[in-house]
Amino acid sequence: MTTVKRGTKAPARWRLLLCAIPLLASCSQEPLTAADPHAEMPVPTRASHSSYSTSRASGIEIPFRIELKTQVAADLSDVLAFYRAELGKRGWQEMPDGTMVAADRALLVFASPKGPGTLTLDRAKGETMIDLVQRNTEVAARANFLPIPGQARLIFGYLRPNVASLAINDQTIEIAGGENHPQTLDLPPGTYPYELRAWGRLLRADTVTLAAGEAWSLSDDKKPSRIY
Repeated sequence: MTTVKRGTKAPARWRLLLCAIPLLASCSQEPLTAADPHAEMPVPTRASHSSYSTSRASGIEIPFRIELKTQVAADLSDVLAFYRAELGKRGWQEMPDGTMVAADRALLVFASPKGPGTLTLDRAKGETMIDLVQRNTEVAARANFLPIPGQARLIFGYLRPNVASLAINDQTIEIAGGENHPQTLDLPPGTYPYELRAWGRLLRADTVTLAAGEAWSLSDDKKPSRIY
């Protein structure tokens, strides 16, 4: 029997065996597959956590936005390959504009059968974090969420009985009180400071950064949220 002492080199056959151990461990990981091959938003096998969220407009049952958040103990490159393959099977076409792939982060932009889609991957605590979003263009148009081409749309309203006002882009817009009266404003892409006032006092001062084709919701009790 060969004894390896501290400060000495192991025989070549032992070095080969020791080097092979991590290789065998990595090979034991099976390739990622879809937990449900028929799901519209695929979740990879070995995912440790998954959650879905949907956004709907009043009076319209079909969601205009679906978001999947999940995470898996797999390399970002493996997760990226999984989603490119699985989304391709579902008719998603990857768009060259907006795509960014790095060692610890990736952003892919798609045209899906229902509308625009985005895939964001990030590395955290030894896992790959996944954020997959699909937007439904037809439903967004029915809800009056789509901006005119080349611009972005703000959607705002006020539920309380007082009239409110929104000051943005060198203009002030009166917002009807009482019932919910959603109003819209289309603006060119850019970053805009705004102020929301009611009862003669400032309720919220914030900024919103808009890109072409997006729709954002403004309210007095939370930060601006992108809804399309």
